[in-house]
Amino acid sequence: MDFSRLEAYLKDQVAQGLLPGYVALVARDGEVVYQGVGGYLDPGKGLPMREDALFRLYSMTKPWVSALALSFVEEGALSLLDPVERYLPEFSRLHVGREAGEEVVPEPLRVPVTVYDLLRHTAGFTYGVFLRSPVKRLYLEAGVDRFDLTREEFLERLSALPLRFQPGEAFEYGLATDVLGHLLEALAGKSLADLLAERVFGPLGMRDSGFQAQDPARLAQPFPKDRETGRSIRLLPLEMPPPRYAGGMGGVGTAWDYLRFLEALRTGRGLLHPRLARLMTQDHLGPLAEAGMRRGLEYGPGPGYGFGLGVAVRLGEAGLAPGSPGDWHWWGFAGTFFFVDPALGLTALLLAQAPSLLSVLEPERALHSRLGARLGLAFRTLVYAAL
Repeated sequence: MDFSRLEAYLKDQVAQGLLPGYVALVARDGEVVYQGVGGYLDPGKGLPMREDALFRLYSMTKPWVSALALSFVEEGALSLLDPVERYLPEFSRLHVGREAGEEVVPEPLRVPVTVYDLLRHTAGFTYGVFLRSPVKRLYLEAGVDRFDLTREEFLERLSALPLRFQPGEAFEYGLATDVLGHLLEALAGKSLADLLAERVFGPLGMRDSGFQAQDPARLAQPFPKDRETGRSIRLLPLEMPPPRYAGGMGGVGTAWDYLRFLEALRTGRGLLHPRLARLMTQDHLGPLAEAGMRRGLEYGPGPGYGFGLGVAVRLGEAGLAPGSPGDWHWWGFAGTFFFVDPALGLTALLLAQAPSLLSVLEPERALHSRLGARLGLAFRTLVYAAL
């Protein structure tokens, strides 16, 4: 295996001022065959990147919470078919908002939102901050995407908003994992931070993972301004405990910690029973993925991919980069990305704090961020080229 081209590419991105700093890991059958550390931990201060840097993971927190939920399913304490309102009674008032032009027409639920819907993002919840629609406008106005809401404020505001479609009708990426995290808190009577520490981080030895940077001096920072837009970059403040534990975006961790988590899912050892790990990382959408794209709903997995219970899953040979049927991946808004190819025993991740990387698997957004698309797809392609 020769990773010289990957190493040269990443170093060149730093030299051109396109990437502030990074930590990259590639493992084959559980053995790390490449580690790349380059650029700056804090480009504003000129501090060099370090192997144990802490990164804001944003949506890469979602697979943590999905695996946590399945640990309760494995014990029989939770069912995928349980209605959300059983644990969060405020969601008994949910309704659908059908979009007719710029109007939102209320429509009663035909079936309740289930835990299964939350895991595979078929509940109808959306994000207000990405793309535009009449229902998304209501999410923006209610401020449910904000990080500074308490748990009670978040649940109260979100439960009063309409879903974009009937539960189970289509896929749309949104706030479902945040709801799932708070549901698990209600189920267990403990905070999401404590549950993850007990059931995921502790068993796997993920000592640097959580919802707060225990050593702020190791927290990786972005460029002061986005090179493409010229706007100031502000990422989640993780030096202090958050007002609520946001299961969809609030996590922080190191590359080595996240590799332990991915390897536990790939091998089915140390976290979930192998069959539960397989259940999480296989497609659960089928025709719903295409149905959502036809309706213009927000679709994050990318061409050739469906979605499992917290991760995107490759359906066949087709895709924008090399891979194998059944490989799975996800990403985070601040510039973090992983993929796992079980057929090759391959696990790879690239952690940076460059928000333009969010377009790594979203061609619609890549039109607005060619830098992000190029970096993400190049990383994946160069990893395969090195094998």
